[in-house]
Amino acid sequence: MQNKNLLEKTLKMVEGENIGFIHLVFMDILGFQKTIVLPSDRLERAVKEGVVFDGSSVVGYATIDESDMRLYPDLETFMVLPWYDEKHRTAQVICDIYDPKGQKFKGDPRHILRRTMERAEKKGWIFNTGPEYEFFLFKAGEKDTELEDRGGYFDLMPMDRAALVGKEIMHNLRNMGIEVETGHHEVAPSQHEIDLKYSDAMTSADRVFVLKYAIKTLALKNGMHATFMPKPLNDVNGSGMHVHQSLMTTKGENVFYDPDNKDGLSSTCMNYMAGTLEHAKEICGILASWPNSYKRLTPGFEAPVYVCWAKKNRSALVRVPDGRGSSTRLEMRCPDSAGNPYLQFAVLLAAGLDGIEKGLEPPQATERDVFKMSHDQREKMGIQSLPSNMGHAISLMEENQLVRETLGEHVLEHLVHSKKKEWDLYRTTVSQWEKERYLHIL
Repeated sequence: MQNKNLLEKTLKMVEGENIGFIHLVFMDILGFQKTIVLPSDRLERAVKEGVVFDGSSVVGYATIDESDMRLYPDLETFMVLPWYDEKHRTAQVICDIYDPKGQKFKGDPRHILRRTMERAEKKGWIFNTGPEYEFFLFKAGEKDTELEDRGGYFDLMPMDRAALVGKEIMHNLRNMGIEVETGHHEVAPSQHEIDLKYSDAMTSADRVFVLKYAIKTLALKNGMHATFMPKPLNDVNGSGMHVHQSLMTTKGENVFYDPDNKDGLSSTCMNYMAGTLEHAKEICGILASWPNSYKRLTPGFEAPVYVCWAKKNRSALVRVPDGRGSSTRLEMRCPDSAGNPYLQFAVLLAAGLDGIEKGLEPPQATERDVFKMSHDQREKMGIQSLPSNMGHAISLMEENQLVRETLGEHVLEHLVHSKKKEWDLYRTTVSQWEKERYLHIL
């Protein structure tokens, strides 16, 4: 049960803000957002007793013979959704999932992240993440990719509609209590980025949940369609979700920083990085979880393909950005915004902790453009490649013990089953490109 004072505070806010509806929201293992809508006068009962729903209808949740799951609102995540009018004033709260026996559900992505973070907490560390969130804004029509703008990186375009939507998104997030670092136009036409302020990984994942809904809603409100599809257009950059990571002590000291070591990076930071690189191929199926993700992860479009690290080189998988002291961090560049942020952050932390616990050491930094190296040069330097497609990623993920222990048997089994079906459908579908290229010449 929630803290009594927090419940009373929330109920007063509901009354004071004239909230009529509450969205009880959660996420399936694939990253799709789900909701149950309650009249606001039902919130107190929902907090105390939970809300029963059919888990067999949600991917990765339950079989039909054990389908009754229960949502419990986490009132720490309560926020008013500012884009609803007075007649439909609505608030949202993210929920934790419990099984029919009243236990935390092992298939709940939030539970998986929380459980992984507790491993770090036992060592006295808080896992922080800062996601850089990329997406495309197209003209209205969910199947269309008609460009809303033709801007490029950091371009300033007077009274540009997409830029105004970006500002509206940032304004609404601020009103919801979510701190935004920056927003700007990205490299591709109609592509944009919003960077969220650093926070503990659970708060960051919850904020990504809210951000995705806000972007979709406010784009639609302004006659546009927002998509988190990693590669919606040919011959331009795709959308990623670069994740900045660090470990902090409870006193606010950055575990990754050591002023006496080279480059200001502690041995713990180097071990964490080594774990990330060691498991990069096996966790890629979580970080880049759709067949289309691997059309983004190709050489020539700034997305990482090769498993190496660097300080300046943006072709590397892991980068150490400028900034030391409390700002010391590692940037993982292969995740994309289409996936499940709870699972993405969980496997990133698990890989880093494995590197720390085993005392792994990373190879030398690669400051050359890896895309321009020959295969022999990369092989000589021991630089491996990420999986080239979803099928390869699934097979590596399925056999990896770290992934199995992090996700648990339940989630891994359901995730692999779902992704294999999707991969089979993808690889057996004859595309328009194939017809145009081969139909009349073979």
